Amino acid sequence: MSDQGVLRVKGRVLVGPEDVRDKLWVIGGRISYERPAGTRDVTTVEGWALPGLVDAHCHVGLDQHGPVAPDVAEKQALTDREAGTLLLRDAGSPSDTRWIDDREDLPKIIRAGRHIARTRRYIRNYAYEIEPEDLVAYVAQEARRGDGWVKLVGDWIDRGTGDLSACWPRAEVEAAIAEAHRLGVRVTAHCFAENSLRDLVEAGIDCVEHATGLTEDTIPLFAERGVAIVPTLVNIQTFPRLAEAGDAKFPIWADHMRRLYDRRYDTVRAAFDAGVPVFVGTDAGGALAHGLAAAEVAELTKAGIPALDALSATTWGARQWLGRHGLEEGAPADLVVYDADPRADVRVLADPRRIVLNGRVVG
Repeated sequence: MSDQGVLRVKGRVLVGPEDVRDKLWVIGGRISYERPAGTRDVTTVEGWALPGLVDAHCHVGLDQHGPVAPDVAEKQALTDREAGTLLLRDAGSPSDTRWIDDREDLPKIIRAGRHIARTRRYIRNYAYEIEPEDLVAYVAQEARRGDGWVKLVGDWIDRGTGDLSACWPRAEVEAAIAEAHRLGVRVTAHCFAENSLRDLVEAGIDCVEHATGLTEDTIPLFAERGVAIVPTLVNIQTFPRLAEAGDAKFPIWADHMRRLYDRRYDTVRAAFDAGVPVFVGTDAGGALAHGLAAAEVAELTKAGIPALDALSATTWGARQWLGRHGLEEGAPADLVVYDADPRADVRVLADPRRIVLNGRVVG
């Protein structure tokens, strides 16, 4: 091999939950576990290395009012990168962020197209707002625009009843999910309430976001069908504030939101105990700041999920679920190095020592 600069990561490399190496090499932007020959220019980083963190529910190019300018989207992506979050599943955005794919210094994004919502049943300026007869067509459209995912708004407040209710009739949901699967993409849905879940799961949905409405009746159904959840507990923390703001106009909804909030940890732990796949997502980009993946991992442990499983939900397990590489031989070198073992204390994730993206030290 000709003389070239390489990066050596030395200490503890957490390739998997039970696979720990003492070093890895980064050569030409990719991982190797064999020392390269003929190398003199070596940069060494020491510590505990993990695959770049995953935020499986965020929104680059979006804020609480709608789409943002590219410079704002860039700052959002950089905030995630600086927190060690190097793989994002963008769970719905009206902005075109394809330009980020050409930037080797920004996190990799898996897009779900734009939200698809019922007319006047979601946040203004976020979604395509349509009626049920158009659902299949819009799912097909966003399937072609995304990166293997489509995002539905499964429930929202119904102004007629003053409470959360399902947005789509069962037949239309079945047809839309079948069309997405025919096109080779997976479907996820925003769901807070209880009454939207069974139809979505029995229709074949692949994932549910938030999933605060899970109960002892629907948790076994999720587990049996392998439907994943992304609880976004850092976002669920906003429920009391939202409920307070809505008390006067929608008191039934406000009370419902408080009850969902009060049992949030019990809901997530019961789902995990039943075998429902659980992954880290923050819902950043709406009302929440980016860079909160570490905080979400800490929330999962508060819910009673063991530390190693909570780590997997943002590293090994999340990357496998999304079909992306971890720290295996030949993989792109996207990794984060910490001063201490994150398996012993997940709070370590909030303070990365070094960040390596596409083989370059970027932080």
